[in-house]
Amino acid sequence: MLASPIQKVMRELQRLPGVGEKTATRFVLHLLKAPRTEVESLARALVELKEKVKPCSVCFQLTESDPCAVCASPRRDRSVVCVVEDQAGVLAIERTRTFFGLYHVLGGHLSPMEGVGPEDLRIRELVDRIGRGEIREVIVATNPHVEGEATALYLKKLLEPLGVRVTRIARGVPLGGDLEYIDALTLGRALEGRSSF
Repeated sequence: MLASPIQKVMRELQRLPGVGEKTATRFVLHLLKAPRTEVESLARALVELKEKVKPCSVCFQLTESDPCAVCASPRRDRSVVCVVEDQAGVLAIERTRTFFGLYHVLGGHLSPMEGVGPEDLRIRELVDRIGRGEIREVIVATNPHVEGEATALYLKKLLEPLGVRVTRIARGVPLGGDLEYIDALTLGRALEGRSSF
């Protein structure tokens, strides 16, 4: 029923995370109504994205320059490295405007069920960075799911013998959340991780 080019673009859009058939249809219909210059501009931006954005050779976050702006900045605390699973973790932490150290992007999390082991992540590169002697603390900021927790525990056991302080970001009750609506696991972790005030 739909023209072949429409179906082709819809299939490609549905490969994106969070884009189902309805969203892909809305995108395609919008692109068909948009001026040709806008569609061409989007196409050029996508090609430029693939051509110019690469992982930083130091921390592996996505960047156009190497090293990235964070690694190159003299204002960053080089003794503290925050380990995240992916670029989304870097962006989330940077949005807080409270962290002034460096990053290390693992490129995922341990997941034996999906065949992802330590050798599939950038853990060796992290150990090498620590071995240079400048890093005193590693903050593990993996996602709070089973695989993220397993990755955090693996990193703790691997890195502590190297003489660095290994910390984990706090987990618990979100600001503005009512206790009655918080799941038991989150509330339990908040109680375990309580601090003095």
